[in-house]
Amino acid sequence: MVAILLGVLSGCDKVFHEPTIDTSTDERMKKTAQDVRNSLPEDERLKFDNALKIVAFSQIDMNDIFHKDAASTGNYENRMKDVLHGKNAKQVFAEAENIKLERDERQRKQAMAEIAELEKKRTAAEKAKDELKKFLVVRSRFTHEEQKYGLKQPIIELTVKNGTSAAVSRAYFEGTIASPGRSVPWHVDKFNYSISGGLEPGEEQSWSLAPDKFSDWGLIEAPADAVFTVTVQRIDGADGHSLYSTTDFTERDANRLTELKSRYGI
Repeated sequence: MVAILLGVLSGCDKVFHEPTIDTSTDERMKKTAQDVRNSLPEDERLKFDNALKIVAFSQIDMNDIFHKDAASTGNYENRMKDVLHGKNAKQVFAEAENIKLERDERQRKQAMAEIAELEKKRTAAEKAKDELKKFLVVRSRFTHEEQKYGLKQPIIELTVKNGTSAAVSRAYFEGTIASPGRSVPWHVDKFNYSISGGLEPGEEQSWSLAPDKFSDWGLIEAPADAVFTVTVQRIDGADGHSLYSTTDFTERDANRLTELKSRYGI
């Protein structure tokens, strides 16, 4: 059915005054759509073709896409015919313009909702960053221990202090091994630790963690001047749920928020 409309070509049919589209049959629809097109100046015919596409495709819903049976096709064709029947060129243009305006408004509303959601995530991440500063990494060291057999064992040594007002059951970190004066670190990786018995407010603990020697931690060959720094990215409460996290608002989220606000002049 769409092909019938999109296949309308220039012809030499007789032009009637303000011809309209008659969708009573497929043949009548094809002919009368051609008559309406031929009644227009040459420079408006492409605009008419595009308007027909907009009107036709606007009648397709998700059921038409996912249920490609005769009933769905018939429903779509009937809706399209109802919209186009009795319309002249100006009315087809107006219908297409209304459809575009309604579509743009739906997109704007969706964008506003997404912007609000991203702003909320960003605000939460900023608050979390401030709160996570209270969960202190007092000391951080990275070493390799010689083993009797096989590869050296990488060791992460941490001393942390819980300066928050809540007990912490698990902490998530990002560790960076870098040398002073070098812009590119030797290694950056994330790790986490489940704290046996938790860490109550005001408590301090020291841990010696042993990452898999066959992981990237075991392959690090940093020079003697390299420094191991650790930042806290998330902490979970006693119930195992996240208390504060800076990872919920990602770089992709930030870029998306900037793009949407720029698009809509916010």
